[in-house]
Amino acid sequence: MRIGIIGAGIAGLSCAAALKRRGHDVVLFDKGRGPGGRMSTRRLTTASGEVGFDHGAQFLTARDPAFVAQVDSWAQAGHVARWPDAGSDGWVGTPAMNAPVRAMADDADVRWNTRIDMLELDEAGWHLRGDGIDAGSFDAAVVAVPAEQVAPLIEPHDPATAAMARATRSDPCWTVMAAYDGRVPIDRDRLVDRNGLASAVRNSAKPGRSGPEAWVLQADADWSRAHLEDDPASVEAAILALFAAEIGAAMPSTIATSTHRWRYAKAGVPHQGPVWLADRRLGVCGDWVGGPRVEAAWLSGQALAAIIA
Repeated sequence: MRIGIIGAGIAGLSCAAALKRRGHDVVLFDKGRGPGGRMSTRRLTTASGEVGFDHGAQFLTARDPAFVAQVDSWAQAGHVARWPDAGSDGWVGTPAMNAPVRAMADDADVRWNTRIDMLELDEAGWHLRGDGIDAGSFDAAVVAVPAEQVAPLIEPHDPATAAMARATRSDPCWTVMAAYDGRVPIDRDRLVDRNGLASAVRNSAKPGRSGPEAWVLQADADWSRAHLEDDPASVEAAILALFAAEIGAAMPSTIATSTHRWRYAKAGVPHQGPVWLADRRLGVCGDWVGGPRVEAAWLSGQALAAIIA
């Protein structure tokens, strides 16, 4: 079949790779400028050189045998490395968190900067429409985006799954990236669940990183939800203050900062697994049907491809 997939994050790319191995012709569409999604990396230029920040997922874990094999393959290719701060099964992308997604996208047909707003079905098949394009027709369509973006796309074709998606509320996350002109005075490279901060990670200490002292500070869901519509500048100041209070010592000066709001950062309670409507050839996968982890997103894509097959 010729299959169109909306969303080129880890779930969509995983599904595409598994379908391609089975001989299907797959095209992915993503509104982003390049690979990464919630495993994105941002780079800033500072007086001390360029610095990178993994401002989405900080690490991934591998427990399922199939995903362990995939991660081992990425490790052999240099796309990931173990990160003990995340536990015995913790890994990070190298030289940045988006490296595994970038490697998967390199082997796929992805149309970046393409926002799909509507799915239409007629005698010719599925038409993926948006941004003034008609990316059809396809024999089957797969939706691999956060739950909040699923419902508007599939409501006319699958009200039950649309309702399930609407009931799955993602947690938001305000993230501040900060580069400093010296070392932040703390021995640990990762703090979790500290007074409004879900995590604070010394990004520059991860394997394969270089450049000045760099931290990624992520507010917890409650704090982020309470300040969701606040001005980014005020959010940045507040989160930097939370971090400084946690350190409790004189802080080095910041030489670069950036702030990002993840409106759909962490999927809510997962549902029963990927959805495949064989009569309409419409599928749904993603972490919201598997669990809020990189591994779960990858596995959901693999599972949907197996169901389709």
